[in-house]
Amino acid sequence: MNFPFRPLLRSMLVFTFAALSACASPSIKPDTRERHPLLLISIDAFRPDYLDRNLTPTLASMVTEGAHAPYMLPSFPSLTFPNHYTLVTGRVPDHHGIVNNTMSDPALGRFSLSNRSATSDGRWWDGAEPIWVTAQKQGLRTATMFWPGTEASIRGMRPDHWIAYDGDITSNGRVDQLLAWIDEPGKKPMFDTLYFDTVDHAGHEHGPDSPEVNAALVDVDAALARLVAGLKARGLYDRMDIIVLSDHGMAYLPPDHVIFADDIADVTQLDEVSYGVMATFNLREGSGSAKAEAALLAPHEHMQCYRKGDLPARFQYGTHPRVPAIICMAQTGWTIVSHAGLAKRTSPMSLGEHGYDNQDPTMRALFVARGPSFQPGATIAPFPNVDVYPLMIHLLGIHGESNDGHFDEVKDALRPAAR
Repeated sequence: MNFPFRPLLRSMLVFTFAALSACASPSIKPDTRERHPLLLISIDAFRPDYLDRNLTPTLASMVTEGAHAPYMLPSFPSLTFPNHYTLVTGRVPDHHGIVNNTMSDPALGRFSLSNRSATSDGRWWDGAEPIWVTAQKQGLRTATMFWPGTEASIRGMRPDHWIAYDGDITSNGRVDQLLAWIDEPGKKPMFDTLYFDTVDHAGHEHGPDSPEVNAALVDVDAALARLVAGLKARGLYDRMDIIVLSDHGMAYLPPDHVIFADDIADVTQLDEVSYGVMATFNLREGSGSAKAEAALLAPHEHMQCYRKGDLPARFQYGTHPRVPAIICMAQTGWTIVSHAGLAKRTSPMSLGEHGYDNQDPTMRALFVARGPSFQPGATIAPFPNVDVYPLMIHLLGIHGESNDGHFDEVKDALRPAAR
């Protein structure tokens, strides 16, 4: 299966990318390479240009000491759950099944971030096997300090260490919990995750250029400094491979940049799935539904709607059964709502949003990596986030699942002996 966005990305970036097909991870050579523990850190909604604010010295030192890309391209849609699951499966959302933060399934019902019974139900997640399950099947231990999917038993397995998501746990508290798991007696985790969301929350509530986002950057960098100190005290910092990345970026959303879908079409004739940067609907039988569909599909200012089968091929989106029949995409810096939905809101509208076209510069994601396997000072070409999975499979020395990624696109981040 060929993915058309890679040739487009090649042209856009003026870099040479190999044509991509769905592929298994590279075979592991029977060599004597030392395997190092791998820590995957996500700073939700950290735009790469945030580094230029000079508020994150710990992260800046990782850039200097390790490898990085100017940016990483998120998968479409540029939302939190779809991209976090892409990072640990190597499959685009249309292939792993977490197609939105809010979605519906005829057999399973409705999925949303606040629906704990859904997010902890492994049936939503079993369209792909996450790397912690693959690692455990091959004898490695894992510890996940928050990551979408870790609350569910996926294909009969959970991480060796995990806790249910609790937004009240501070950035420092998350670091301390991970270090506590590392300190437990017995076999040590070889794959760990750590997740920070203060930058994302500040970006949504106050906008990406706000003082609150700057304060969140300082908070997360202080937590990274705490982590570095803790790993150094345990003699691990220079023996552990660390990848720090984000799932997507953040765009400013002016308060008056609102599109009312119910001013355009009689959306009561459709089955609403989600509103926001992406508004999605399923069809009903009858002329009312067809008329509403036609009204949405007509040209509109600041919004474009598609039937799922007509989405641009570069999005690699629209074949999974959970993708709704109609997808309406807001122009960057706009959002789609209904009058009724807006009236029910109990909190102010966001001043920052993501979920837009994944090639929009404001949606770009971070990629930094340092450790014994990574080449100090290496700068690699921007790449799609599906490539992180084969990189991690290679670092752990395990056999991965079939995926959409390509190890060759990221191997130059490694020291020659680690490739």
